[in-house]
Amino acid sequence: MLEKSRGLIVDCVAYDLEDSVTPSRKSEARSNVRHFLDQPRAAGIKEQSVRINAVESGLALDDLTEVLKARHVDTIVVPKVNSAADLHFVTDVIRHSRQPSSAVGEKSTSIQVLALIESAKALSSLSSICTATPLLSGLIFAAEDFALDLSLTRTPALTEFLYARSAIVTACRAHDLPSAIDLVCTAYKGEEGQRALQEECLGGRGLGFNGKQCIHPSQVDITQSAFAPGQKEVEWAVRVTVADAKAAKLGRGAWTLEGKMIDAPVVGKAKATVRKAAACGFDIKALEKKWKEQEPE
Repeated sequence: MLEKSRGLIVDCVAYDLEDSVTPSRKSEARSNVRHFLDQPRAAGIKEQSVRINAVESGLALDDLTEVLKARHVDTIVVPKVNSAADLHFVTDVIRHSRQPSSAVGEKSTSIQVLALIESAKALSSLSSICTATPLLSGLIFAAEDFALDLSLTRTPALTEFLYARSAIVTACRAHDLPSAIDLVCTAYKGEEGQRALQEECLGGRGLGFNGKQCIHPSQVDITQSAFAPGQKEVEWAVRVTVADAKAAKLGRGAWTLEGKMIDAPVVGKAKATVRKAAACGFDIKALEKKWKEQEPE
């Protein structure tokens, strides 16, 4: 299973030491993941992460001690983060384990942290969680455990999670965390599963999430396509940025494009779209050349 993941083309793969590993196999799993992440990086995987066991489980220290020895671990995913104290613990262990090396030519590897939000307590502590450590790069919504904690029944519309999802996205934006990762789509087989995934992706993007957890390789293409900007969206954003540069030289803070008012918030969104499109592989230089004559109206 570990080796199969090397063939994926994804932003991030999370290797699990928590729910998918029985208590009797924890030690073996740690060792397996550690040695697996000592291999050269797979070309299609941008980020390699490990989901450790929750701090409250008493297993997190052993998990961290082992996996932080790996050469190519980028991110630690911390489940069941209920307070800032959970992230303080993880950060202390990371800093102790990854102190700068004195060996010539060696550098300490920067480790990021992603926090899973899974309970009412976590939701009420979002502000302190978001400011708990400079290593934190984002929040992930764990819907199933959240539903268990609040005795909710998950429905296709996901309205029972609206408050929690909105709160998580808002907290990420308020604290400049780059990653807001939405819930898992538990349906993935057949056309019905693909439709459900597509709807969830679009709904999550509409709420402000910029990524989604996948539990099966068949979910990757749909998810990436849904969260990436479309061709027309990117072209529009490029036209806005090109014209805005000209408008700025003319001292025009607001102008129009195809009858639509363009002001600072619209330009800001366009610039963000262009950055995201570049990360998704769009040829921005070619589009800028195509629309170089675009003028503010």
